[in-house]
Amino acid sequence: MPELSRRRALCAAAALTAAATAHTLTAPAASAAPSGHHHDSPEPFDEVYKGRRIQGRAASMPEHHHHGGGFEVLVDGVPLHVMRNADGTWISVVSHYDPVPTPRAAARAAVDELQGAVLLPFPAN
Repeated sequence: MPELSRRRALCAAAALTAAATAHTLTAPAASAAPSGHHHDSPEPFDEVYKGRRIQGRAASMPEHHHHGGGFEVLVDGVPLHVMRNADGTWISVVSHYDPVPTPRAAARAAVDELQGAVLLPFPAN
């Protein structure tokens, strides 16, 4: 049981830190956004990052709409399961405890975390 309570404490601390960081990072950007800009829909991207092709675009399949807000991310053509948090930050199945401001940043964080390993498809429920 001690490990369970330590895990909960670490998760709570990480969530509080992430929320404070996200608020600090997104507050100035939100006020500077031009009117009419839809901050709910991330910008598509297609680039090579550290030798890996990362892509992000509007989701083409309905199952991607639940957690990723209708946006899908791929690393070398393999879907990276991403989720948008309530505060607008993004996490992935690979870097779940490190919220970032955009899906592109989530893809880059996943590449960093994979350290050259192949991304395996996330099993569908």
